Parts: sequence; C-alpha cells; structure tokens
Amino acid sequence: QVSMQERQVLDSMEMLHTRTDLETLWQEQPETGNPYLEDTLLRSYLKTHLPPQVLKEVNRDLERFGNRVLTQISALGWDCELNPPRFQPYNAWGWQVNHIITCSAWKKIKEIVAEEGLVAEAYERRYSNWSRLYQAAKLYLFSSASGGFSCPLAMTDGAAKVIESLGIPGSLKNAFDHLTTRDPKKIWTSGQWMTERRGGSDVANGTKTVARKQPDGSYRLYGLKWFTSAADSDMALTLARVEDAEGQGKRGAGDLSLFFVKTRDEKGSLNNIQVRRLKDKLGTRQMATAELWLDGVEAEMISAEGRGVATISSMLNLTRIHNIIAAVSAMRRVTSLSREYACRRVAFGKFLKDHPLHMQTIAQLEVQTRGAFLLIMEITRLLGLTETNMASEQEQLLLRLLIPVTKLYTGKQVSAVVIEAMESFGGQGYMEDTGLPVIVRDTLVLSIWEGTTNILSLDVLRTITKSQGQVMTAFFSTVKNKLGLASRTMKLEGTVKQTQEAVSNLEQFLQAEGSRKAATMELAARDFSYTLARIYAGALLIEHAARPDASPADIIAAQRWCSQDLCPVVTGLASGSYNAEAALLNSTLVYEGSPAHS
Repeated sequence: QVSMQERQVLDSMEMLHTRTDLETLWQEQPETGNPYLEDTLLRSYLKTHLPPQVLKEVNRDLERFGNRVLTQISALGWDCELNPPRFQPYNAWGWQVNHIITCSAWKKIKEIVAEEGLVAEAYERRYSNWSRLYQAAKLYLFSSASGGFSCPLAMTDGAAKVIESLGIPGSLKNAFDHLTTRDPKKIWTSGQWMTERRGGSDVANGTKTVARKQPDGSYRLYGLKWFTSAADSDMALTLARVEDAEGQGKRGAGDLSLFFVKTRDEKGSLNNIQVRRLKDKLGTRQMATAELWLDGVEAEMISAEGRGVATISSMLNLTRIHNIIAAVSAMRRVTSLSREYACRRVAFGKFLKDHPLHMQTIAQLEVQTRGAFLLIMEITRLLGLTETNMASEQEQLLLRLLIPVTKLYTGKQVSAVVIEAMESFGGQGYMEDTGLPVIVRDTLVLSIWEGTTNILSLDVLRTITKSQGQVMTAFFSTVKNKLGLASRTMKLEGTVKQTQEAVSNLEQFLQAEGSRKAATMELAARDFSYTLARIYAGALLIEHAARPDASPADIIAAQRWCSQDLCPVVTGLASGSYNAEAALLNSTLVYEGSPAHS
C-alpha cells in the first residue's frame, strides 16, 4: 500500500511530467536582429550608389541606428500602441481645457526624431545630393518600429519643404528652424489640415474654411477641419478661402490660399482651436487624429492669394514619398518576421522552411518587397538630385511621374504582402498581442492617405497631359537604357527580353491613345499606372542584378518580378475592359437589385 506521502510525490511527478509535455508545444517567437545588418538589399544598394567616403560614414551610422531601432525604438513604438492618445475636454473643475494627452513613449520618439536628424538630414545636406537617400534609408529602418510617428514626421518634412521652397521668409524662419532642428527640446512637428466635412481629394469643392483679413494684415480662420492627423502638432499648414468685400469665400481651387498656423500661444493655450473629438480609426491608433473647429484662429498667409494648392504641392509630394517609405518598411518588416518564424516553427514533422510551398509563398513576398524597395530608392535618389540642382530635365520629369505611380502601387502592394505574411503565422498571426494585426491595420491606410489608387491614377494621366507627353519620353528612355546595359548579362537575357516586349506593347498602346476617347483612358488609368510601376521596378531589379557582384538572389528576384504580367493595361484592352459598353455593364453589374438604381 502506498503511503500518503509517497502518493503526493507520485502525483507531483505526474503533474511535472504532464506540464513538461505541454511546454514542448509552445511556439517559438520570431526574433529579428539589427534591421540594417539583416537587410542585404539595402546594404548592397548603398554600396553600389554612394561615393566611398559617404558610404563609410553612412554605413557606420545606419548600423548604430539599426541597433537603436532594435533595442529602444521598437519598444517605444509598442508602448504607443498600448497607450493611445486620449482627449480631455474639461478639467476637474469644469473648465474647458481641450487637452490631447499622449504617452511618454510618443514624446520620447519625438525627441529621437530630432536627435537622429530624421528631418534635419535632408536640409543640412551634409552629403549633397545623397542626403535624401541617406534620410530615406533611416526612415525605412525607423518607420515600421516607430509606433505611428512616421505620419507626423512626414508632414513635418513636408512643411519644411514648403517653407524652404518659399525661400524661408523671415516670418517663417523660426518655424523652419524648429522643424529641422536636432535639439530634442526644440523640435516641432507639423500638421497638414486639408480634409473638411465633405472629405476626399476634391479639395477645390470641399474646402469651406474662410480667412478674414485683419487690420494688421494677418488673418483669422473659421471652419471645421474634419480629419487632422497628428493633432498634437506644434504648427500646421492649412488651406482656406479669403473672404471678399461682401464676406463671401470664393469658390474653386484657384481661390484657395495657404496659411501657417501655430497651434498654441506662448502660454500654451490653443490658438482659438476647439478639439471636437478624436477619431476612432481602424489603425494608426498611436497617433491623435481629430476634428478641429477653427474659431478665429490667428494665421499668416504664406502663398500668393489663390495659389494655395500650387504652394502646398511640394508638401504633398514629400508626404507621398513618406507614404511609400512606410509601405516598403512594413513589407520588409513582415517578410523578415515570416522568414525568421519559418526557421523556428515545426509543422508536420519539419520546420516551415523545409516545406516547399511555404517557402514559395515567402519568396513571393520577398520579390514584391525588393521591387518596392528599389522604386523608393530611385525616387529619393532623383529627389536628392533635384533639390541640389543636379538633376537633368529627364530626371526631373521622371520624378514627377514616379511619385504618384509608386505611391499608388505600393499602397496596394503592402496590404497584400502584410496579410499574406500574417497568414504565414497561422492562428498566431491573428493574435493581437503578437503585434502582427497592428501592422495590418496600420498599413491599410497607405492606399488611402495622400490620394486613393483611383485618384492617383488620374493624377498620372494629368501629369502626362501637362508635360505634353514628355514624362513618358523620359520613362521610356530611362527604362531602355537600363535594359540595354543589362542585356549583356547572360543570366538575364530572357528577363531583359520579356521586359523589352512589355515596353514595346506599352508604346503601341500609347501611340493609339489619340484615337481613344478620354473615358477610355480613364477606365484604363489604374491598369496603366500598374504597368508603369511594374515595368520600371522590373528595370531597376534587372539593373541591380546586372552588377558584377550581384548575388543569386538579386538575379532570381529580377527574373520572378518580370515573369508576371508587366503590361496589364494591354491585357485589359484586349479583353474589352475599357470600352463604353464595359462602362455600362459595370453599372449594370453593381446596381442590379439595388434601390439606389431606381
């Protein structure tokens, strides 16, 4: 007979045995290292393009910064997710205070932005035309770990760009210095207040805010800003209509002017701004987005009257570039996590990396990430040349085309990539505390912010029209040159030929454009823009793979990218997707049985 004491010992041993068995079933957490050191494509790109001395300094700093992202910034970013901003309309004694309260981690990231020169680097231009490329590399490492701070950072960079484009007038010198400082105690962030009650990209018809001129030459703004990101910013640039002698705001895009607003006075009180509420968003919850009522906000007109849209365009270009960087950064982040997890997770008796179908899926994510990465590096390379007056006319034209094309394409790419990557984790990918759903939510905005896919597709057509086709001449010339130089690389011969055929098909499509109605081109606009993105990214991948020290992965990426349909606009044309009948059938299909159709 077993004694009570022996039974307790046996029970304890059985429980320990059972618990040990269970503990072997816990899943391994993917752990990535220094994002710079683990990014072979980024390092090889910089090695190829940067002058040796610049590369030496930049390489050292990016390795240091990558370690800071890993050991400090990522944790702060997660803290921002766990402690989102909140709105305190009144204090304990009933006084209206309109406080937007952000967590300490958000404030610390703002300081880091200054310390690391994430805006300043672009305006100090220590490395001349390479400064923008260097800045983009840091932003790319920073964005996916930043807890949503890449959004106010984008608008801050954009506001600095607008002020610089105006020649940094004396009244804006203080603001410019605060936006571009490296002093964490002095840094300002900027908002971009454009969206009003009617929302959307139709700024000309949607802007109702009016500006009333004061006897001293300043203005006061009145109106409702429906969606203001980074509502805790220190300043903002905003559009409004100047009232005429009858007290009426003029109508049309040509009647909008651009204003500088400092959000608080020297005592810290809001500048006649009332916070109505914080927006309850799907993602980017770490950042305060608000509805603001402007009730006599003191402002300075910084554009010529009626030239607000034209003046703020440089800000929009910069924020679109930041949007692309955020998309590519997220793609790299989830692809890195997926490949790391595949080395740890065991299913059906072997690691995920040993399942061919699983690896094929991750390889597809890698190809998409590489194509997007080279597009944003090309854009920032061209921007650096343009800002230092070193760009040729062809390079300037190409930049004008590539910004909207790449923004719309990567905005769609990133959604597909992050969702596929989440699926690669199985059920764990759906668990909130893994952080993966946060990445998915936060990236879904990237196809919406700064212009939806359709709006930007139409912008691409307008860019071509305004340049009288010169942007396409620059596009074809650049692509053909890159393909010609790579054609002597034996392993890329077939890939180069595929891409050249796509270029030829696109040229034929455009040559027949004159015989098509405007409605046809509008229906084709999205596929046309996708075609431009795929062909140009293909040319960049081929160029990178044709380097003497290119890796096997470089060559495989180029081959696989170019094996997809590089010219979907020709495919769509052949299927009759853009004719008048197709347009009617679209409405028939969408509205069958809908009360809205009656």
